[in-house]
Amino acid sequence: RMMSDYKVEMVNDGMQEFFVEFRGPTESIYQGGVWKVRVELPDAYPYKSPSIGFINKIYHPNVDEMSGSVCLDVINQTWSPMFDLVNVFEVFLPQLLLYPNPSDPLNGEAAALMMRDRPAYEQKVKEFCEKYAKPEDAGITPEDKSSDEEELSEDEDDSGDEDIVGKPDP
Repeated sequence: RMMSDYKVEMVNDGMQEFFVEFRGPTESIYQGGVWKVRVELPDAYPYKSPSIGFINKIYHPNVDEMSGSVCLDVINQTWSPMFDLVNVFEVFLPQLLLYPNPSDPLNGEAAALMMRDRPAYEQKVKEFCEKYAKPEDAGITPEDKSSDEEELSEDEDDSGDEDIVGKPDP
């Protein structure tokens, strides 16, 4: 399988930074979530692992909630120069989502909740998926343009009504 199976968006013309659409693994609490993932390749790639960050929010012990970045230690534990970039999306990220490591957390709250109250943790993961990880949140899908335009035109109609209502007052 090639990266062509994924929606990829280049940043600038360099091949060193790009966004990929990533879907939560089936049968996991992340199922149905869609994330825009930023991948940055270091100069020493593939001998050094890429840095990976979630653009839209994800609730996960090993992902920084504010920046979305994935702990490089976690990546380096599984990284090998034999890895292909597609492995990041086929192997590494699905494994990370399926098997978080709460003992080395970037999101301490998520790690603590996971260890203390698994059902509440899973509930919160799903809430984040519903709130922040819809296909339009990943923002790579070409079809989201039309829905934006529809929303905009609806907004214009609304403000138009208000204008009419507002005019007779003075």
